[in-house]
Amino acid sequence: MNSDQSFMLEQTGNAQRKALGVGVVCLALCVIELVIHPTQFLRSYLFGEVFWLGIGLSCMGILMLHHLVSGRWGFVLRRPLEAAAKTLCWMAIFFIPIIVGMHHLYIWSRPADVAADPVIQQKTFYLNTPFFIARQIVYWVLWILLAYFLNRWSTRQDGGSDPESQRRLRNLSGPGLVIYGFTVTFAGFDWVMSLEPHFFSTIYGMMFTVTEAVGGMAFITIVAYLLSQQEPMSEVIQPSQFHDFGNLLLVFTLLWAYLSFSQYLIIWSGNLQNEIPWYVSRTNRQWAWVALALVIFHFAVPFLLLLQRFITFRKQYLVGVASLLFIMSIFDLFWLMAPAYNPKGPQFHWSDWVALVGLGGIFVAIFVSQLKTKPLVPLHDPTFAGVLQHE
Repeated sequence: MNSDQSFMLEQTGNAQRKALGVGVVCLALCVIELVIHPTQFLRSYLFGEVFWLGIGLSCMGILMLHHLVSGRWGFVLRRPLEAAAKTLCWMAIFFIPIIVGMHHLYIWSRPADVAADPVIQQKTFYLNTPFFIARQIVYWVLWILLAYFLNRWSTRQDGGSDPESQRRLRNLSGPGLVIYGFTVTFAGFDWVMSLEPHFFSTIYGMMFTVTEAVGGMAFITIVAYLLSQQEPMSEVIQPSQFHDFGNLLLVFTLLWAYLSFSQYLIIWSGNLQNEIPWYVSRTNRQWAWVALALVIFHFAVPFLLLLQRFITFRKQYLVGVASLLFIMSIFDLFWLMAPAYNPKGPQFHWSDWVALVGLGGIFVAIFVSQLKTKPLVPLHDPTFAGVLQHE
C-alpha cells in the first residue's frame, strides 16, 4: 500500500469516526423528544429515515442501471454505489421504531379513527396494520437480497475466481430494476402518501422514486468529487465522466419536474374532492414559498446550469450544483411530508433536523466503513480497459 492510499484510508477513518459521533449525539438528543412528545419524535424520525434510506435505495438502483447498460460513467462509481447499497442491512434496523410507533404516525392504523371516517374504511383492504407490516418485510427482504448479490458477485470478480460474475451482475440487474421500481413505488405509498389517506395518486410512487434518484445521484456525485482528490481515484476519474454525472443529474431533474407537473395537472383538471386538498395545503400560506423555492432551486436553476458544458466538465462547479440538488431533495421530502401534520404552514421543529443529521451521521459512518472493505477501483472489470483508453 503506497503513502497516498494510506493517507486516504486515514482520512476516511477520521470522517467515519466524526460522522458516527455526530450521529450518536444527535440521536441521543432525539430521545429527549421521544420522552416528552413521542408523536413529534416519530414524525421527525420518519422524515430522516425515509430520506437517508432513499439515498441507499437510489444508489442501488443506479448501480443496477450501470450493470445493465455497462456505461463507462459507472465504473468509477461502482464502489461508492455498492457501499451505499450495503447500508440497507443496517437501515432496516433503524426502521424498527417506525413499525413500533406507527399508530402515532398513521391515522388508518387507529381503529377508532377508521370507524369515524368512511373514506378510510373503503381503503382498509390495503391500509391495515398486518398488511402494512407484511409489505415492509417483503420490501426489506428483496432489497437486502439484491444488495447482497450485487456486492457478492462484485467481490468474486475482484478476486478473479468467477469469470461469470459480470454476466451474473447484468442478468440480475434487469429483473432487479423491475423489483426495485415496484417496491420503492409501493414503499412511497406506504411511508409518505398514506400519511394523508384521503389522497391518492397513481403517479405518486414514480414521483417518489425519482425524488430519491435525484438525491442519490447528487450524493454519489459529491462522493466522487471527494474521492477524486486523492489516488487511486484521481488517476481514473476523468472530466468526461463528471460530464456524464451531470447528464444523469439533468435527466433525473427533468423527470422530477415532468412527473411533479403531470400529477398537478391531472389533479387540477380532474378537480376531485379527495385529491384537491393535498395541493391546497401545500400551495397556500407559507407553504407556497416552499413550493416556489422547489420550482426555482430544484428545477429551474439546476436545469439551466446543467445545460452548460463548462459546468459539467468542471468537477468544482458540478459538485456545487449537486450540493444544491441534495439540499433541495431534503426540502422536497419535507414539503411532501410535513403538511400532513401542519397544513397551515411550515413549523420547523428542532427534532426534524436533529433526527435528519443524526441518521445521516449513522448512514455516512456505515457507508464509509463499507467503502473501505474493497479496492476503490474495481478489479477485473472489463470496463477498466475502456476507461484507460479514454484517458
